[in-house]
Amino acid sequence: MANTAQARKRARQSVERNKHNSSLRSMLRTAIKRVRQAVEAGDKAAATAVLQKTTSVIDRVADKNIIHKNKAARHKSRLSAAVKSLA
Repeated sequence: MANTAQARKRARQSVERNKHNSSLRSMLRTAIKRVRQAVEAGDKAAATAVLQKTTSVIDRVADKNIIHKNKAARHKSRLSAAVKSLA
C-alpha cells in the first residue's frame, strides 16, 4: 500500500489510466474483429467501409501510445491486404 500522499495519488491515477487504456484497447480489438468478420462474409463494400473506420481507430490508439506505432502499421497492412484479396 502507498504510504505517502504522492504515492497514494499516483496509485489512484494509475487505476483511472488503466481503465481508460483498457477501454481503448477493447475498442481496438472490436474494430479489428469487425473487419475480419466482413472479410469472412465476403462483402467487399462493407469490409472497405469498416476498414476505413478501423484504420481511424488504430491510428487514434497508436497516437496515445496504447499500442506501438509499428504494431498499428502491421494491423492496418494485414487488414487492408485481407480486404484487397476479396474478389
